[in-house]
Formats: sequence, structure tokens, C-alpha cells
Amino acid sequence: MSLAPLRSRSGRIKIDVLIPAIDKDLETLPFVIDAIRKQVKHPIGKMMIVSPNSPRIKALCAKKKCTFVHERTVLPLTKKQIRYRSKRWERSGWLLQQLLKLSGDRLGSSRYFLTMDADTVLIRPHVFWQKGKPVFYCRNWSHPEYFRVSQRLMGRKRAAPSSFVAHYMLFEKAKLARMKKRMEARHGTRWYQAILRSIDRSKQFGFSEFELYGNFVYAANPRGVVLKRCQNKSLNQSVKSLSPKRIKALAGSFRSLSFHKRRGYSLKPRGLGK
Repeated sequence: MSLAPLRSRSGRIKIDVLIPAIDKDLETLPFVIDAIRKQVKHPIGKMMIVSPNSPRIKALCAKKKCTFVHERTVLPLTKKQIRYRSKRWERSGWLLQQLLKLSGDRLGSSRYFLTMDADTVLIRPHVFWQKGKPVFYCRNWSHPEYFRVSQRLMGRKRAAPSSFVAHYMLFEKAKLARMKKRMEARHGTRWYQAILRSIDRSKQFGFSEFELYGNFVYAANPRGVVLKRCQNKSLNQSVKSLSPKRIKALAGSFRSLSFHKRRGYSLKPRGLGK
């Protein structure tokens, strides 16, 4: 049996797509799905939305012809069990969605799967495999704690010259599974428990699944990957407020737009009302 990536007649490798989401993502999620189908220049197998048992997300999956996956069937953890929070911020759900992405090697049938943040919309064409190499979209800055945790988990320092936190990434299932096995062998526990135990819970930005996997792949073969600038822009407005003309103008300088709702990570001080 050939180990070469499964290719379509166009020569592009086939990929699945995995998007963790919750109800607060429903404003952007339809645009995220549509943009993937328009801008990702690969044949797409399953488009999977991993979510709690949400009737609204199930309805969107039916409308957009996506596969709904209950998050409890993917990972034996809940947001409540993670308990990653302080008096000022709550990051348990943020960490859970990263662990769900790292569980993608158990889902779908393609050898490769693309993970996409549910608040990030592609506005230019993307390829994730070029000249026999995976393509990683990168940026110039990151949080130092991401690299400290990755070093604790894998026993090696940062390898790549850029940050892999671009809000989307192509994973190869075999490499992902190999990375998790190394973590388990090193720490003597399940990979997700190793991650939870390695995080400094006093830090608000304590872990990145993209930095972990990206540096694992890069360290193994720096010449075996293609690095491209992600050219992402964050906007503090609704995706619905952007006209096609405005999106076209932004596409002249950026590849993707992120509509982060940072307030969802902050906790309201008691007694202050709304």
C-alpha cells in the first residue's frame, strides 16, 4: 500500500476539516465554513464541527452540510474538569478547544485535517501542501510561555524561527499521533493530562497547540516544511458588517480576518452588575 498522500485529479491532497465551536461562535461560524470551501484549494472530505450538545450548532451543521461531532465523544474531559481560571479571567474553554484539535487524529478518514478557529475567516486562496511539503502559516510574535510549556512537554527548545499561531493549521495524523505518544512516554500519563500538568495556571496564555505541533514537525526536518506569512488581521467589528468591497480591499494586504471576542475570557467582578 502506498504511503503517498491521497490526491485528487487536480493533484491536491484531500483533507478533512475540524472546527471546535460553541454557541457564541454562531455569528462568525457560517462565514468561516463558507470561506473554507471557497478559499482552501484542496478537495475537502468531512467538514466536522466539534461542539457541546447544542441544538443551534446542530441546525447550522444540517444547513451547511457539515458533520456534527459531540465533544464528549472526542475527549474524556469537560470544561469544568479543566479549571483553568483566575479571579479575573476564565480560560478553561479556550484550553479545551485546543485539546479537541489535538484529538483530530481520531476523526475523519483523510490522512490530513485542517483545524480552523471558529472566529477566523479566510479571504484569500490557501494551499496547505506544496511541492511535497506541508505549508504552515506563521507570524513574527508569540507568548514566551507557549515555548516554555512545549519544552516541558517534549524536552526540547523552540526550533522554528517564526510562530505557528495563525488561527489555523494542517495536521498530519501520523505525526500528531507520534507526538502524543512521545509526550505520554516522557510523562507517564495520557497526553492531555501531561499538557494540563505542564501549564502554569497563573498565566493567562499558558499553552498553544499550534506552537507544540509546528515545532515538533519543524524540528524533525526544517527543510521538509514551507513557512508562509499568515498576514492575519484582527477586527473589533461584526463579520456581518463587512461589505464585499471592504473584504476585497482587505484581501490586498491580508490572508485572513479574525473576529476575536476577548471579553468572553474576562470575568465580571462581583457586585458591579452589568
